[in-house]
Amino acid sequence: MKFTIERAALLKSLAHAQGVVERRNTIPILSNTLLEAKDGSLSLTATDMDLAIVERLEADVAEAGVTTAPAHTLYDIVRKLPEGAQVEFDSPGKDAPLELRAGRSKFTLPCLPPEDFPVMTGEDLPHSFTLAAGELRSLVDRTRFAISTEETRYYLNGIYVHATETDGVKVVRAVATDGHRLARVEMPLPDGAEDMPGVIVPRKTVGELRKLIDETSEAINVALSETRIRFAFDEVVLTSKLIDGTFPDYERVIPTGNDKVMEVVCKSFAEAVDRVSTISTEKSRAIKLSLDRGSLVLSATSPESGTATEELEVNYDGAALEIGFNSRYLLDIAQQIEGDSAQFIMADAASPTLVRDVADSSALYVLMPMRV
Repeated sequence: MKFTIERAALLKSLAHAQGVVERRNTIPILSNTLLEAKDGSLSLTATDMDLAIVERLEADVAEAGVTTAPAHTLYDIVRKLPEGAQVEFDSPGKDAPLELRAGRSKFTLPCLPPEDFPVMTGEDLPHSFTLAAGELRSLVDRTRFAISTEETRYYLNGIYVHATETDGVKVVRAVATDGHRLARVEMPLPDGAEDMPGVIVPRKTVGELRKLIDETSEAINVALSETRIRFAFDEVVLTSKLIDGTFPDYERVIPTGNDKVMEVVCKSFAEAVDRVSTISTEKSRAIKLSLDRGSLVLSATSPESGTATEELEVNYDGAALEIGFNSRYLLDIAQQIEGDSAQFIMADAASPTLVRDVADSSALYVLMPMRV
């Protein structure tokens, strides 16, 4: 195998590959990326057995061939090469060492046999539809902050995506929750998604997909079955297993009887929460909201750090109410609100609160209060 490739293009693809490859591996071949050169292109493949990425890029191929090389080492080498360098690869193939040259630098890397590299089976993915990059980015960004990191509740470790209806309009809906907060976002159902099963896309897949979307403006083809999902665009294909579990009935935690409505300018609210929370303890991050007609007082108290209060003008004419929240969770939600104003719909100090973007009805957030 012998080929030459431009550093910048290679570095970008290796960055994608090393995001998939785990740092610690009990199976040595999973630390490697598969390199296949033929017909004027290089194909890079990386997998952790649950998630796989295949990326194709142009290369000057003098001799076709295939080998595997350590993903993280290869990435670090290429990253440290000078900009604009042409990188030459040379390997007799199989598990013989791979030589890499650029200018006066030369590296020799150990390789493992390409036939040992696991291939994710190309099972049939019967449901297929296309989303604009911006639409998929919006679905991911407005829900992924609420994904649970608690491994025991593995079925919450991802975004639940399914087709449903809202007021008679067919939509695709993305939901994430960690038990303390919930994010629900929807958009019109794309053609081909009508009969799709409800699936839970794992947290790691969501993270890698989000990085890739940033680099494209192309439409993204999504294909899925009950057990797998594939995202394809440009010259990249990301395939992932889905979480094998049942997402809880999230509709039950979305309150319907809340009657106290506060409307607040989102930017000034987020800034005030951020300032006041400087005092709250690192562990609880608790902040108290004291509401009265037209006024909101944010306060935090900590035995070590003292107290902080800040008053904001708000649109509120309900009964006086005191309610506590985790300030980090409030800020996470505030960052997702693209309009000027946020609406908090509350019942009492112990019941879940609804948060909405006044300018955008497609997103809804639920936040559990805490004692302060």
